[in-house]
Amino acid sequence: MSAAAFRAGVEARDLEAMMAALSPDVVLHSPVTFPAFNGRAEVRRLLGILLETFEDFTYTDELRGDGTHILVFRTRIGDKQIEGIDLLRAGPDGLIADFTVMVRPLSGVIALAQTVGPRLEAAKAADTPA
Repeated sequence: MSAAAFRAGVEARDLEAMMAALSPDVVLHSPVTFPAFNGRAEVRRLLGILLETFEDFTYTDELRGDGTHILVFRTRIGDKQIEGIDLLRAGPDGLIADFTVMVRPLSGVIALAQTVGPRLEAAKAADTPA
């Protein structure tokens, strides 16, 4: 599975390496938005913003199952400490097809939404032709 490649990309802060581990039709389930992010273009936009937003990001644990990987992380946004998991499920090609992010505590979720939300909306608006 591409979880190891994805993790290496995150740890290197290499967006291209992260994207190479994802299926073209990847679905990312966010802890703060509904609906999901669908496809590499939407997920790329989000992950790029997260790379710029998260401070002191580190994976602390890794759990593996049959076709499933859980990467446990810690990070911070400003003075808000965040703990979370990336739940990664492989598709038939071995690439990450389904990606669910869960974070805690609530104050961290709020900081995430307040910081990333406006940047994501601005990026979407910039990508939309007038």
